[in-house]
Amino acid sequence: MTLPLMLATLWTGAQAATPQNVPALPTPAPSVAAHHSPVPSETVTLNRLSGPSFLRIPDTCQIQACALVVVAHPRGQSAERLHMSPQVNVLIQALLDASFAVLLSDDGGANTWGSPAALDQVAGLHADAVSQFDWNGRTYALGLSMGGLLALRSALPGSPYLVSGVALIDGWADLRSAWGGSVARRIEIADAYGLGAAPPEPSLNPLTEVMTHPPFPLFVAASPDDAVVSMKTNADILYSRAEAGVSDWVMLTGPHLGGNRFSPTLARHLAGFFGRLEARELARSVPRR
Repeated sequence: MTLPLMLATLWTGAQAATPQNVPALPTPAPSVAAHHSPVPSETVTLNRLSGPSFLRIPDTCQIQACALVVVAHPRGQSAERLHMSPQVNVLIQALLDASFAVLLSDDGGANTWGSPAALDQVAGLHADAVSQFDWNGRTYALGLSMGGLLALRSALPGSPYLVSGVALIDGWADLRSAWGGSVARRIEIADAYGLGAAPPEPSLNPLTEVMTHPPFPLFVAASPDDAVVSMKTNADILYSRAEAGVSDWVMLTGPHLGGNRFSPTLARHLAGFFGRLEARELARSVPRR
């Protein structure tokens, strides 16, 4: 799967909007963005048999404790592919600028489909990553396409590390929907989960588990034009479990992983979502008099 550079209009919804009441905004007039210098960062390579992962640490983490965002990649890709992608780096740089360390995870392989085994491998990467900088104890997850399944699984009970908020961009949430979508996906999922011909049990499906989970912070960006991951059976259902007040629904147009997924506008929305969660945690830590 490639990351196409097809551009389309970006529609954004108000904070904590529901899919039914997201307003469509007009296409903004061209404007010159205010100049700012990107925050410099250090890159640490974490090698595994399945491939390298890359930890990006902004220089601001040298003077303050930082949270970590773990990024799970699309089907057939790798952490190295994300690390080398100028489009993905628009999102990553926005997180670095907001003083988040970012782990581009190999996810245990190219087609692990959010399996428990993949999450166990990422847990080892997470432990290595947080030892490399002044970590504040909080972790967030970002899933791109297939990576949505791993991002969601990491936030559910039983995860080997605690995740305080999840963002999905064109993300799969329903494993059984992915299984039924194509023979190729079914073969990959069966291999990743150690299954035979039978579909995954409901207990293996992150979306099923999410529906019994208390509402939690979610950032969901999806398009009704996406012919790969159905917005109706993934994003729409998932967002019903979004915690009000901090969650974000961003309505996109255009094809799966089109160019507007990697725009500065979406990058700012994404960094703002994680930033709100950090601000809330900091406010909670201030002693009341």
